[in-house]
Amino acid sequence: MRDPRYDVLFEPVQIGPVTARNRFFQVPHCNGMGYRDPSGEAYMRQIKAEGGWAVVCTEQVEIHPTSDIGPFIELRLWDDQDLPALTRISEKIHEGGALAGIELAHNGLNSPNLISRETPLGPQNLPVVSWNYDPVQAREMTKSDIADLRHWHREAVRRSLVAEYDIVYVYAGHAIGGLHHFLSPRYNNRTDEYGGSLTNRARLLREILEDTCEMADGKAAVACRISVDELIGDEGITRSEIEDVIGMLGEIPDLWDFVLGSWEDDSVTSRFGPEAEQEPYVRGLKQLTTKPVVGVGRFTSPDTMLHQVTSGVLDFIGAARPSIADPFLPNKIERGDLEDIRECIGCNICVSGDFTMSPIRCTQNPTMGEEFRRGWHPERIKVRSSAANVLVVGAGPSGLEAARALGQRGYAVSLIEATREIGGRVTRESALPGLSAWSRVVDYREQQLRKLDNVEVFRESPLTAEDILDNDFQHVVTATGSSWRRDGVARWHTHPISVAAEADVLTPDDIMTGSRPRGNRVVLFDDDHYYLGAILAELLAKEGYHVTLVTPAAHVSQWTTNTMEVVRIRKRVIAAGITVHTNRALASVDVDTANTVCAFTGDPMALPADCVVMVTARLPHDGLYTELVSRESEWADHGLISVKGIGDSWAPSTIAAAVWSGHRYAEELDEPVDPRPVRYRREVTELFLEPIRSTSNTSALIGTRP
Repeated sequence: MRDPRYDVLFEPVQIGPVTARNRFFQVPHCNGMGYRDPSGEAYMRQIKAEGGWAVVCTEQVEIHPTSDIGPFIELRLWDDQDLPALTRISEKIHEGGALAGIELAHNGLNSPNLISRETPLGPQNLPVVSWNYDPVQAREMTKSDIADLRHWHREAVRRSLVAEYDIVYVYAGHAIGGLHHFLSPRYNNRTDEYGGSLTNRARLLREILEDTCEMADGKAAVACRISVDELIGDEGITRSEIEDVIGMLGEIPDLWDFVLGSWEDDSVTSRFGPEAEQEPYVRGLKQLTTKPVVGVGRFTSPDTMLHQVTSGVLDFIGAARPSIADPFLPNKIERGDLEDIRECIGCNICVSGDFTMSPIRCTQNPTMGEEFRRGWHPERIKVRSSAANVLVVGAGPSGLEAARALGQRGYAVSLIEATREIGGRVTRESALPGLSAWSRVVDYREQQLRKLDNVEVFRESPLTAEDILDNDFQHVVTATGSSWRRDGVARWHTHPISVAAEADVLTPDDIMTGSRPRGNRVVLFDDDHYYLGAILAELLAKEGYHVTLVTPAAHVSQWTTNTMEVVRIRKRVIAAGITVHTNRALASVDVDTANTVCAFTGDPMALPADCVVMVTARLPHDGLYTELVSRESEWADHGLISVKGIGDSWAPSTIAAAVWSGHRYAEELDEPVDPRPVRYRREVTELFLEPIRSTSNTSALIGTRP
């Protein structure tokens, strides 16, 4: 039973002509599936509805070919051909018991139109503001263009009603929506009735809102998503201007969805922002309208959620990332199972799915993105297929998840860890600056394991292959992790570099276990390009070392462009006084010198270095697996059926990949081997049927349907 304190979170809330059954609102969020994998998205959204979210929305939906944000894969509602995909999503959301929301978007200056090759449109003649700095300019919209846009939006609303959506969004946020560009003086320098004063800059938003309400006509609610502050001062949208906008337009839509700045500002990782970070920017706006409001803040604590409502900040608890980490978060609060919540760690690996045009993934929830493809569910898993026992060697992220999911299936599991602490790399990394929230990966699984009587955890218990064979386990899975290399091998160097025998060379493992450079001058070579190099450089700089960071990439922590952290990371590095050399690689290490070369010309530059820290590649700890496999002829005598490797001990990757690997092992143990080359469901584009001229000079139709 839920704690009565949280009753307010489960009150129904009216949104125009529809009613949300509680205050949990999955706001629109991208997922890397879009028009390519609509069934994947439909099943993912359905499970969130099943998990208790009263409103479940799509991502942004392009309403016209002039709103094409390729290469990103979002949903489309260009014409009626897109209706089946959009309808499947709304149907699945309804099957889960939630209201279905659709975020209609004309992306304006954010649309390079690389796929449609249409001319981009914006409030003025400007280069497009896409993430890839596309060499494309938008054309200043004429009055005729504005009339066209209003028509396209009305048609998109009409199609949304045909697809049976309950809430239709007008998108003016994140510096992505074209209406944001008209509203912001940063992008709008027009001198006609659509530019200049705030009333004029808000004119198109007013017109689109009124058009949408007229088209919806009580059949669906109308929501407006708007940035409350661009965080660039008077050059952009400010909080005071948004107060005036709500004063002008506050009663037109049925719901306001408040976001902060750009997407990077609204989805800050836990390393750079706490839970409920947006509250100071949103507080007080609710009092300017009689309509309900929703906002986000990476909410994971029920008490923080309660505060948002009872203190008058929000009517709805908006969530994207927390709903990804735990689609059943509302139901767990309602049942009083707070300890079972998989709290979002704020790593933004989910966001990387959109930036890499690949299906969404999550560090905490390995089933995310696999609901349709593999039939995985975040709360339910198939019952065991045999009475076999399983030994899991290694209690890092992959081993913990394998043991947890195997235990949930009903297997007798022994989880063996060689050291005193469980958690492996997660435990070590979560002690680094800004990563404390990552410990939730271990905390959740350790708590779940304590509830499983069929899983035993043994610490400080190193095992040999002989030990394993002597103990009559039927299935063995090795999750023994990996170690960082100290020889320079990674992307730039695929063979070891020259390192003087007396040189002080450290790895991330050394730093995280307490070792420190012998001298003050440190050169850190980052050929990993994710978060760890910059974090270690920052750590050492704060401890008083003079740190120089060298990377062959164009940016520090280049891959974090996909988690929207690269700008904040560079700011931190600059603030820490770290010297940076991008586009430069480490060539060799002498006793007191790090020899580097330009990534383009090969020109050398020697850097004074008492110590070199290598953040390069990792080597899997696969010795135990290899030895067990080499003794396969002995398995039958000891009752051993299978040996598998998972996680970093199989192939070092992200923590999310390690957790996913452990979960996959648990899902597939004892199940029939799928003989197909592609072992998951996928949707293949249907070939277009077209008339062609045959050799006999008669017309024929050819085509293929799946």
